Amino acid sequence: MKFKEFNFKAEIMAQIDAVGYKEPTPIQAQAIPVIMEGNDILGLAKTGTGKTAAFVLPILEKIATTKGKGRGVRALIIAPTRELAEQINNTVLQLGKQIGIKSLTVYGGTSAKKQIEGLKTGVDIVVGCPGRILDHINQGNLGLTRLEFLVLDEADHMLDMGFLKDIEKIVKHTPKKKQTLFFSATMPKEIKTLAFKVLEKG
Repeated sequence: MKFKEFNFKAEIMAQIDAVGYKEPTPIQAQAIPVIMEGNDILGLAKTGTGKTAAFVLPILEKIATTKGKGRGVRALIIAPTRELAEQINNTVLQLGKQIGIKSLTVYGGTSAKKQIEGLKTGVDIVVGCPGRILDHINQGNLGLTRLEFLVLDEADHMLDMGFLKDIEKIVKHTPKKKQTLFFSATMPKEIKTLAFKVLEKG
């Protein structure tokens, strides 16, 4: 299987070639078509399996094909650590280079002021850690009324770090009608419960 079989926009395809992706990994081959059909997904995937591109590419495709329909955050990607948030954001910026995507990372330990300024200018995608995302929502800096994608990455890692309550609070601020993409390397009981809460039932 080749990436061109997914029928991505030419600008996205050019960046796939530029970063040197040849054939989709198993998680990409399975997840991309399902996400592009508008379905929620629960993916069991470890780090290093190519899962970031598995959710980033369909999100970029959707944003690129429906651009200019008002302002607001279209995708919120929640990660357990700032390192992972930066890594995901770099993938977004690399693959979305030719479609003029605006993406921002938000996490603790760095200036909230800069993040607030970034949010005010308007971004398509926010990638961040639960605590700081919730802060921005509670302070009215981050509105999610136009949200189309909610991504929870490394959910089991977020459970270990005690982020479950924050995630549940964030989910309450998201629209009912959205696509939820849920990824975890393992599936402990608490993660199963969370997955059932945030994923479309049925």
